[in-house]
Amino acid sequence: MKKTCVLSLLMATSTMMWAKTDEAIARIDEAAKVFTEVMNAPDKGIPHELYDKANCIAIIPGMKKAGFVIGGNYGKGVMTCRNSSMASGWTGPSTVRVEGGSFGAQIGGGETDLVLLVMNQEGADKLMGDKFTFGGDASAMAGPVGREASAKTDAKLTAGILSYSRARGAFAGVTLNGSTLRPDNDDNRKIYGSEVSHKDILTGKVPAPAAARSLYASLNSPANLDSSGSTRARTTK
Repeated sequence: MKKTCVLSLLMATSTMMWAKTDEAIARIDEAAKVFTEVMNAPDKGIPHELYDKANCIAIIPGMKKAGFVIGGNYGKGVMTCRNSSMASGWTGPSTVRVEGGSFGAQIGGGETDLVLLVMNQEGADKLMGDKFTFGGDASAMAGPVGREASAKTDAKLTAGILSYSRARGAFAGVTLNGSTLRPDNDDNRKIYGSEVSHKDILTGKVPAPAAARSLYASLNSPANLDSSGSTRARTTK
């Protein structure tokens, strides 16, 4: 009887671990889907010129928010950085979580997709740390939308991070105040099958998992190329 209970417990634990691993991998696929939908939005997507210049990108699908005026946020997603030494042109995805702070002027409950473009190496380095606070550790600005970047976009390139949100079908730049971004080491362990660091993943020191194929397909889609049709090659140091 005792052996049966132990065996049942082990099987239940194994099932839970597999379920959590599947959930972590499914989040990569969901991030790929969100990015494809955002870039395919007629005249409302992220400007190609900005996406072309970004060092890294973070996508948090279905971020939960609640509160009135002073809001709270919680969401999990993935972050990856350009790296020309990787076959896909991107590093493996690292699971990240965004928590706390306020979310622009939006109020009430609901879920919002969040996309972050990291525009320079300084911003990338800071997001590779154990904890990053928006508005405190580096400048973060609401990003402009539209098929092509306008002249005023040049000023926004001085920002370390450009942030976007999509809620109820509407897509726009958004300001994050006081929210934090940090790696989810448990989910990264499930995806990679061993203990790996957030920074090692994003600097290309960890081989990308097969589960990232859908994300790379979205990031490298011909529909997301700039007007010149050029491909992107940027090495993250």
